[in-house]
Formats: sequence, structure tokens, C-alpha cells
Amino acid sequence: MNRLSHLKLKPSLLLSTLFSSVLFVSCASAPNQTMELASAPMMAQKQTATDSASGNSGSDSNTSGSGAEAASGQAIAAVPQARPQLIKRAELSVVVKSIDASLKSVAAIAQRQQGDVVGLQDQKPQDNSTRHTASMQIQVPQERLEATLAALAELGNVQSRAITVEDVSTQLVDFQSRLRNLRRSEEMLLKIMERSGSMNDVLRVTQELSNVRQSIEQIDGQLKSLQGQVAFSTINLSLAEPIAASPPAESPVGLRMQETWGQATHSMGKLTVGLLNLSIWLFVYSPYLLLVGGLGAIAYHRWQKPTPPSPPVAETPPASDSL
Repeated sequence: MNRLSHLKLKPSLLLSTLFSSVLFVSCASAPNQTMELASAPMMAQKQTATDSASGNSGSDSNTSGSGAEAASGQAIAAVPQARPQLIKRAELSVVVKSIDASLKSVAAIAQRQQGDVVGLQDQKPQDNSTRHTASMQIQVPQERLEATLAALAELGNVQSRAITVEDVSTQLVDFQSRLRNLRRSEEMLLKIMERSGSMNDVLRVTQELSNVRQSIEQIDGQLKSLQGQVAFSTINLSLAEPIAASPPAESPVGLRMQETWGQATHSMGKLTVGLLNLSIWLFVYSPYLLLVGGLGAIAYHRWQKPTPPSPPVAETPPASDSL
């Protein structure tokens, strides 16, 4: 009873201790667990050797030594080896006869391998001088990656192929450890919420609980994303058709004349519409144009000075020859 009353009288000390433990638990995640996993076989070996030596203290030293080695070997063998968590991505470029037919075949292959097509870009050319290409993104289970690549390679001639692998085992262990620690912190905060305390203490615990739950959701989302990338591999497939060797046949003369006539009439129609639009604009702005023109004419006549006429030049009679 005294202990409970002591806790009620000092909630601030309890909260401070709790927040310190939450911070410590959040920081000590994957590295501690990795060290424990790495030291487990050694500790098992030492413990087995100690038990064997204490049980056979009266026997021969060579017999005890061999028994300890056998026991340590069994202890090491009993520790399960964790399978590496790998993210695999593949790049494949194939030249096919027909893009349209190949797209249907790729969809069928993905469905047969329990995968799906998650992206498609079909770039159809405007003329026969450029190549018809398409790119796709396929996701299949990781154990079916090689079989899927082999099936896709049969669509045509393989130009390039590449597989990249990324080990995310450490990241997964880190996320899992942090998630467990945060869930323990959440349980501790929920227990504190059930106890009586001041309003400030309740608000502090509520805020800390909200932060912990937000961190749990964030880490849980990252963990699921990594697990999904490990479970399903992504294939970036590029398809291309070969360029036609012979140029396209020329169209007949009649068809070319018809195309020229159509282009000429279309151009004439555009010019006519443009002139009509210009006439409408000029008609709408004609008062302003007349006003500006009149003011310009008045200013021109006012500021232009008339040139005075030049005086007439008197003609001098020619001098007569003296007799």
C-alpha cells in the first residue's frame, strides 16, 4: 500500500524513468541482437565444454577433450543458419518480330509464373523509318525469376541480360528489433495511462504514446515494403522490332495528286479564314484607326512650314557690240 501511494505521489519520476528506458530501448536495436547471434555459438561451445569437463573429471584427459570437441561441434551444428534476404532485379532486352503479339505472350508468361505486369509503355512509330519499341515491368515470385527469364528469352533474340542482387538481411533484423522494442514501450505507456495522475502527466504520456505509435506505423511500413521486395522480383523488359530493310513503296501518281489537291485546298481555306479574321479586327478597330489617322494628318499639316517662293531673277540684256 505504501509503495502504491509512493508511485502516485511521484509520477514525474516514473515518467522520466520510462522515457529514458524508451530512448535506450529504441537505440539498442539491431547491433545488440547481431552481437548476441554472433556470440551464441561461442557461448554454447564454452558451456558444453564446461559441462563435459565437470561430468568427466575422473576420466582420462584425452577422452574428456574429444568429448568436449564433439559436443561443441554438435552445439554449433544445432544453431540454425539464417537464410540471406535478397532483393533481385533483372534487366532483359529482346528483339521480336511483332510487338503486339509479344505483349500478349508476356502477359500470359507472367500469369503462368504467378506474377503480374505492373507497367507498360508502348511507343509506336510515326513512320516506317523508326523502330517500334515497348517496355514493361513484371513482378514474379523470387523463386520463379530464372524460369520467367528463360520463358521471356524465347520470344526473340536476346540483346542484353543482367541481374542485380541486394542483401537486406541487416535492415530487416534492424526493423524487426526496433518494432519489438517500440511495441514494448507502447505496452508500458498503456499501463501508465491506467494509473491516476495529474492532467499534465496524462497529456505527456498521451503525446509520447502518439509518437511511439507513429514510429511503429512508419517502421512497420518499411518492413513490409522490404519483405515485399524480397518475396517478389522485378523484371524490366525491353522489346523492339527490327527496322525494315527495304524502303516503303511509293504511292501511285493519282494518290499523290489527290493528296496535293487536299493540301492546297486546306491551305487556301486557312488563308481565307485568316483574311476574314483580319477584316473583322480592322472593322472593329476602324474608329480608332480613323481618329489616329486624322490626328496624324492635322499634325503633319500644322507643323509643316510652307517654303517661300524664290524671287524672280531679272534678265540682263546682252551687251551690244560697239561699232
